[in-house]
Amino acid sequence: MAPTLRPVDLLARLERDVEHNALRMRNGISYVAGTHRPQLGRSPKDVVWRRDKAELWHYRCSRIRYSPPLMLVHSLVSRSYIMDLLPGNSMVEFLCSAGFDVFMLDWGIADELDAENTLETYVDEYLPLAVDAARAESGSDELTLDGYCLGGVLALLYAASHQDAPIRTLIVMATPVDWDHMGPLAAAFREGRLGTGDIVDESGNVSPDVIYNGFRTISPTGQLVQYANLWEHLWDDEYMQGYQAMGQWTRDHVPFPGAAFEQMVQRLIRENALMRGTMRLGGRPVDLADVRVPLLNVMAERDTIVPLRAAEPLTAKVGGEADELRLPAGHVAFAAGRLATKLTLPRLADWLAAHSLACTGKKR
Repeated sequence: MAPTLRPVDLLARLERDVEHNALRMRNGISYVAGTHRPQLGRSPKDVVWRRDKAELWHYRCSRIRYSPPLMLVHSLVSRSYIMDLLPGNSMVEFLCSAGFDVFMLDWGIADELDAENTLETYVDEYLPLAVDAARAESGSDELTLDGYCLGGVLALLYAASHQDAPIRTLIVMATPVDWDHMGPLAAAFREGRLGTGDIVDESGNVSPDVIYNGFRTISPTGQLVQYANLWEHLWDDEYMQGYQAMGQWTRDHVPFPGAAFEQMVQRLIRENALMRGTMRLGGRPVDLADVRVPLLNVMAERDTIVPLRAAEPLTAKVGGEADELRLPAGHVAFAAGRLATKLTLPRLADWLAAHSLACTGKKR
């Protein structure tokens, strides 16, 4: 039998509910009207290299305690500000505060001029140039690469196919290697129910709307859960700021260059070439066993975009030391959200520190 509330407790609960409902109304109107949207990606930075749409950003970390620098490699289909979402909820900010020298390779927004970009364009051209630019800017002979999602695939291909690459360590987060387990959308391409001609538009690229709707089909009930959580927390200003920021990012995709998309479908999805050891770039074989630098494979156990079964085989595939970090979370918990700042980023920073050299705490 539930305990009977005292009148004073009942009054306090009533006052709280009235206050929460008033805040819900205020925040709900603001959310629907689109006002008070948070500004994202605010950590101060400098552009230190450009090539076509791609840019390399160097963040103004106040005091650097570790060497070599860290270069984040983002995905080709979404905005990189997920790594720098909000003050207090930013992977970039956390790593800078921990003493790392942080760069970000942002691919920009592809258009018809980029439709012929292939995987080789990114792995053999842009990435080596950006790595050299980061080394020149930092004065370091080597660096750590940290790739997120498809950015992790590009980082793996670069490390495996460039044996002389100046990489000290490699981190990949939510990175698929076994594409047989990438879910129903990948299966539709693998089984021939979808072809690249069904997806690529008149610009020669895959449009952001197609990418967004494709992700929605992976978790069709996800939006209902989000709305339920939204109503429950609509009164909470801090929650609303994070919700709006995350919602903006999940809808803010960029075009996927058509030629690279066709390669991804044929080689990664249909041939599952990374798992079978049959991957080729520029006519040369690319084998994950040739990744011999220390590697950290970061995976999310509740990831619906890159399921655990798609990411976990990497650890046994590489040819060098490999560690794992498994998180009880979803696809974006690596970079943003309460779990990231409390669990993911501290453990990531610990691994980085253990595989880095201490330096004199120089300022930028």
